[in-house]
Amino acid sequence: MATSIARSCRYVSRHRSCILPSLCLTLRSTFHCSTTVHNGLLFTLNKRGVLKDSFPESSAQDQLPRLLKSGAQTVYCGFDPTADSLHVGNLLAIIGLLHFRSAGHHVLAVLGGATAQIGDPSGKTSERERLSPDAAEANTRSIRESIQTIFSNHEMYFHDGSRKLGTVTVLNNLSWYKDWGVVQFLSEVGRHFRMGTMLSRHSVQSRLKSEDGMSLTEFTYQVFQAYDFHHLNQIYGCKIQLGGNDQLGNMMSGHEFIHKASGDEAYGLTIPLVTSSVGDKLGKTAGNAVWLNRDKTSPFELYQYFLRQPDASVGQYLRLFTFLPLAEVERLMEQQTEDPSKRLAHKRLAAEVTKLVHGKEGLESAKRCTNALYHSSVQALEEMSDEELQELFREAPFHEMLLEPGTTVIDACRKVNAIPEGPRGYQMVSEGAVWINHKRTEKPEQVLIPKLHILSNGLSLLRVGKKNFYIIKWLSL
Repeated sequence: MATSIARSCRYVSRHRSCILPSLCLTLRSTFHCSTTVHNGLLFTLNKRGVLKDSFPESSAQDQLPRLLKSGAQTVYCGFDPTADSLHVGNLLAIIGLLHFRSAGHHVLAVLGGATAQIGDPSGKTSERERLSPDAAEANTRSIRESIQTIFSNHEMYFHDGSRKLGTVTVLNNLSWYKDWGVVQFLSEVGRHFRMGTMLSRHSVQSRLKSEDGMSLTEFTYQVFQAYDFHHLNQIYGCKIQLGGNDQLGNMMSGHEFIHKASGDEAYGLTIPLVTSSVGDKLGKTAGNAVWLNRDKTSPFELYQYFLRQPDASVGQYLRLFTFLPLAEVERLMEQQTEDPSKRLAHKRLAAEVTKLVHGKEGLESAKRCTNALYHSSVQALEEMSDEELQELFREAPFHEMLLEPGTTVIDACRKVNAIPEGPRGYQMVSEGAVWINHKRTEKPEQVLIPKLHILSNGLSLLRVGKKNFYIIKWLSL
């Protein structure tokens, strides 16, 4: 299945903008009262909380649900590669695409290799640092691989096969901008946009009132995102754009441009912004990003992030970030209420998300790391790879050393600079400040013993005090 996805995936991008709540229709009141949509995809996604708003208002109740029921449609969502990884704040948008794909619709994940070099002003208080073309290309490549992995994991572990999946295509919007000249683009595309409308966007207004103002580059971002939607409409028949609620203004620009340029009808659906427990938007700007790439946030760290969510959030997050039936979510929450100490809902949430992002192996790795760190499991330590240990103790020094005959506890501690030289270091070991593989050692002159100090995988986890870890990989003579 993963191979079939990889073959069907191509490579691209684009992004987003602002919010005009008065011009959109809140789904919560719309789709609950529409008989056309009861038990349909939009109704289900709204009930899960995945969808927030829709536009244009005139067709939110009727035309869009009918369109989705009439046959397979094409839905797109854009991701600007301003970093080399997406984060949890982007995950809900990907999950939205997965729901559409599961319902048989075709999805486009558009990576903004071009628009990332311009910079979306939405939600920003100042202009982004300029992203070079080489950096945008490298970031795009990394994010493309991550998105393909998530779609593959979904197909492998979460799709029941009862309905044929829609196709998934990953694109890079640089592919349709690289041959445009600036004069030609402004002449053919720019004439469809009106300054008054562009200036009224929330993202523009907030920046114009700021001390730094807004550059022409940022101001044109909504034009490029609108053209992305138009291009996908013309080439792929895409009529639906999915994006964060902060993208509503940019999405409206796309809808207006398509209507003016071709007369076609297009629709926008927004998802809620994921925020931290203190209300901050999760992402790079807020500095609290939980990344989707393993080399930036390990499976263990992702697992622990969801495991540690407040009790008040876990039910909502189960509906948003998992594909569990709502009835099963309710059962989990009832079990959680009956015995909160077992944290069954938290564990299921963490497991489901980790498996979606990192696959079954990633989930098993997260559980091994959890057992090794929090349950002092020597067996879990023995089963861990070098990579997992380094992920688990990211700040811990990693040493490869020759295992010479007669190497003692004090020798190992000194070779990795874990203790001071001289009597003070010797005293620390004697007084029980040193632990090896979760076991306290109080004999400085004791020769290292295989299976006790050196695990079967050739590793030793050395701890001095409560938080100072050292990882030793022993090499045989």
